[in-house]
Amino acid sequence: MSGPPPTPLHLRVLRGNPGKRRLRNNLEPPIPPQPPEPPGCLSGYALDEWHRIGPELHRLGLLTNLDTAALGAYCGAYGRWRLAEELLAKTAEKDPAWRVLTKIARDACQAMVNFGQLFGLTPISRLRLGVDVHDGGPSKFHGLIGGE
Repeated sequence: MSGPPPTPLHLRVLRGNPGKRRLRNNLEPPIPPQPPEPPGCLSGYALDEWHRIGPELHRLGLLTNLDTAALGAYCGAYGRWRLAEELLAKTAEKDPAWRVLTKIARDACQAMVNFGQLFGLTPISRLRLGVDVHDGGPSKFHGLIGGE
């Protein structure tokens, strides 16, 4: 995704809409009082990852009931990546399974990064989201960094 992320409606209103562009009403889903339950298809490492990051994403206001499939996809990719990496550590390079495991690990890692960026799970994506992990709200620097 290139360019700065769109500014949420409430921030544009607070800033007085300096560009005087038409304000579209953003449809933001409500944040539930408790983190959403993981999809039933998650197990093992994937379920562990959901329980590790889900509460923190919910605390930051980045996880609603509409986001469970995307986070579930991230967690599933994490589970495949971790399992493939563990099996790779036990497999000799000359073993035919080594190439298959390497491809599974690489593809799962790429999917993990792609889905993780949606939730700010990489340093650059956190900057783009403007979330301050220390207080759980938007960063006081949001809008000052990145040209918004």
